[in-house]
Amino acid sequence: MSDAAPICIAVLAHNEAARIATCLRSLPLNNPEVAIHVVVNGSTDATVSIAADIASTASNVRVHVFKEGGKARSWNRFLFDQLTAFHATHVFVDGDAEIVPGSIAALEATLKAQPGGNAAAGLPMNGRKMAHYQQAMRAEHGLFGDLYALRGDFLSRMKAANIRLPDDVIGDDGLICAMAKTDLADESQWRDQRVAICEGAGFLCAPVRLLSPASWQMQYRRMINYSVRHFQNAMISRIMRDSGPKNLPRQMANLYRRELPSMRPRAKLELLWFDRIALRKMARAVAPV
Repeated sequence: MSDAAPICIAVLAHNEAARIATCLRSLPLNNPEVAIHVVVNGSTDATVSIAADIASTASNVRVHVFKEGGKARSWNRFLFDQLTAFHATHVFVDGDAEIVPGSIAALEATLKAQPGGNAAAGLPMNGRKMAHYQQAMRAEHGLFGDLYALRGDFLSRMKAANIRLPDDVIGDDGLICAMAKTDLADESQWRDQRVAICEGAGFLCAPVRLLSPASWQMQYRRMINYSVRHFQNAMISRIMRDSGPKNLPRQMANLYRRELPSMRPRAKLELLWFDRIALRKMARAVAPV
């Protein structure tokens, strides 16, 4: 694998044995212009062995195994601790996403066509809320963690400024989007146009099976994470409005002792239960004095 390839793809995978093969086979395997890194973190299933089997037949795939889980933590480790140099374009893919053909080239082309842009976002291409999410992304210049690209220069400036994602942040994609829009400054520098929507790039999510207990368990855990994300976002927003990402904590838990006493579950019945669980979970993670 060439470290000089213009495009680097990082596939973030945690217990994705059911989908990782589909994900990797949807990427440009054996393309010397693309370096593919599978970043497996905290997995206890067959994700590593499946990815390794595919890597053994693809010249541009390398598998990294981190025993400790956490998407944001692994994102930091791979980009800022393992890579020796940044590529022109960095594409990020969730390990359960199937990428639509042509997406990687389209993301690269979109960034090249936006000299002042920092990020390009792929669109969801399935699911009952697909049209809603697409419309919202186009209106708000948002991005999903399933598929997006960042300019290598943006990541280089992040590293030079010692800016990292908090290791325990939920909703890394929202924070990355905000940092791209502010160009690593505070919110007074917010420009939506720094995140471009790439109409030629898309991803397919794993279908939710209504009769599957595993699907319901996954959705239950997801709802708790969405609640944690809600409370963390409130904390992050205050930092981004004030001094910007240079003052983000290494751990969100470092803020909990100060922030949690003023936080309350939302009144909506469909959120109340999950917010309560999230607040209890966060309270248990309070950093010691």
